[in-house]
Amino acid sequence: MVVPSRGPLHLQLSKAVRRWIPALEVTFDPAFSIRQAMSLALKIVAVGAIFFGEALSIIAGLIASKQFGKAGGDLTTLLPMFLLISFGGILVVFGYALGYMHLENIWIIIAISVGAILVVEPILTLLLFRDVPTVGSLIGLALGALGTLAAVLL
Repeated sequence: MVVPSRGPLHLQLSKAVRRWIPALEVTFDPAFSIRQAMSLALKIVAVGAIFFGEALSIIAGLIASKQFGKAGGDLTTLLPMFLLISFGGILVVFGYALGYMHLENIWIIIAISVGAILVVEPILTLLLFRDVPTVGSLIGLALGALGTLAAVLL
């Protein structure tokens, strides 16, 4: 049985339950939980902005290189890609700023950015160019992924 006590939502267990589980009290502060949830949501938005911005920038670069080669060097084919990469850059800058504000560690933000590039670029290259990587580039990709994991986890 839970018996309400003092404070906003401070719950104290009955004597019978406390005898079996000593020092078990539950305090729920709605203001703290809302702040914590908003902070988590903004961290997720920051990571998503970095990831999506990097993906847009990579797509713009890959499509521009493919179209520029087919068009024989016509610069007008690159104009839509300039707009796409500009929007991707805005998202990356927004993600960096928001992420640093809430994570308070720029190295985590950089590791997320590099990780996004390590994940997205090979996938998009395979999808757009249908080109299989060489052994050396696979080794470089694996070492880069290990470095990113070390930066985030250690």
